[in-house]
This record gives sequence, structure tokens and C-alpha cells, in this order.
Amino acid sequence: MRTRPNYLAGAAALVWLLIIGVPLYALVNTAVQPQTTYTDKGPVSIPDTVTLDNFRTVLDSGFLQYIWNTVVVAVATVAIVLALAIPISYAVVRGRGWMTKGVFRLFLLGLAIPSQAVIIPLFLIINDLGFYDTLWGIILPTAAFALPVSVLVLSGGMRDISNELYEAMALDGASPARTLLTLVVPMSKSAIATTCVFTALQAWNGFLFPLIMTQSNDNKVVTLGLYNFVSEYGSNVPALLAAVLMSAVPILVVYLFARRALVAGLMGAGGK
Repeated sequence: MRTRPNYLAGAAALVWLLIIGVPLYALVNTAVQPQTTYTDKGPVSIPDTVTLDNFRTVLDSGFLQYIWNTVVVAVATVAIVLALAIPISYAVVRGRGWMTKGVFRLFLLGLAIPSQAVIIPLFLIINDLGFYDTLWGIILPTAAFALPVSVLVLSGGMRDISNELYEAMALDGASPARTLLTLVVPMSKSAIATTCVFTALQAWNGFLFPLIMTQSNDNKVVTLGLYNFVSEYGSNVPALLAAVLMSAVPILVVYLFARRALVAGLMGAGGK
């Protein structure tokens, strides 16, 4: 059967490609230009000279320490979220009492609360706990605000597991903990991968909590480290965009490896 070409879809795809491609080209192009060339010709001009000096400037500014701090924040946040969200979601899916439904609704209520609305109480709590100007001051609130979405995604994935499998585990004498570890977790890989990627993105791109909860350079993350290239009298735009490129590479690699699982997990949550 001969299919007719869809010119409208092709045109729309081309427009979308331009919308994505032009800013990406400007980002990479500016990052490899000397600042004088960028100032004279702009971000989308074809560069006469390609240089890596902007990346050396970024490395000399201690940006690798900021990337390392962000990796620590992202990994610890993901670990805390998974440790809490998996058993909570399991209890929500398998529980039959009014309390489990109330807990689930309470977590859904968390989706409607913006972090800006509670930043002052959070600052006071973090300060009282002695976590101000530490990475824990970023990790704990980031994990707390990632929990509602994580419980929603994980509970959606766990509802796909049939009751017959739960009953088979019960007939074998499996405890709830064994059922969780040997049945629920292996069959919820897509939802768990989605939770990992979503939480890591939230932690990696977080700005408000690092800005409010930290002060010293030793605990800066990449979103704050970008401000090293912005001053009162001007900005080193090529170095700034080189830093943006370097900070985007690790999380882009994570996304590329987990892309299929991320889409599958989001579709599972959306269908519930």
C-alpha cells in the first residue's frame, strides 16, 4: 500500500527543529568564540576563530567543585526519595483503610504547594537543625518537594501489577517486605526510572533552595556557580555559556540512558 507524504507534518517538524536547533547552535557557537568576536558579530554568526579558552576560564574558576556538589545533591536526593516513596506507594496501592487514602490525598495536596510559599518556615527549620550552609540544607527540602510527584508516578506503576501475582506471593507465605522487594520493585522498573530522572532533574536544576540555604563557595552548586561570570558591570557571556554546556552534559547523559523508561513511566502515571 502506497502512503501519501504528509507535507503539513513535515513542515511542522521543520519549524520545531528550527525552534530547538537555533538556540542550541547559538549556545555552542558562543561558547567556542572569543568574547571580542561574540561582541562584534553576535551569537549566531559563523565564527572566524574557535577557541577553548572559555572552558579553561570556567575550569580555573573552580566550577568542577560546583558540579561535584550538584552530583552529591542529586544522588542523595534520589536515594532519599526512593527510600521513602517506594514503601509509601506500596502502602497506598495495597492499603484498603481510610488512612491510606488520606495519606495519598495528603501527598497529592503537596503538588499544589509552591516552594516559594513555604521558604521562610523551611529556612527556619533548616537553620534550627544546623544544616544551614551545608549540602543537607539543599538535599532535604528538594527531596520533600519531589515526594508528591514520585508517589503519584510509583503508585501508578504499581497498580499495573495484577492481584493474582500478589495472591500467589501470599500463598507462598511471603511477608509484605518480601513481596515489595521480590515482586513490586522488579515490576516497577519504569516508574522507578521515571522517579530517578525526574528527581535528579529537580535537584540538578534547583535554584531557590541553594540560594537561600547556602552561603559559602564550598557548598555552591552549578546554578549558583553560573553567577561567577556575571558582575555589576557586565557579563562574560561566552564563559557563561561554556559553563552552561559543562553543567548540562551529566544530566543529559542520564536522560539519554533513561529516556524510554521515563516516557513509559509518565504514560503509566497519566493513564491512572
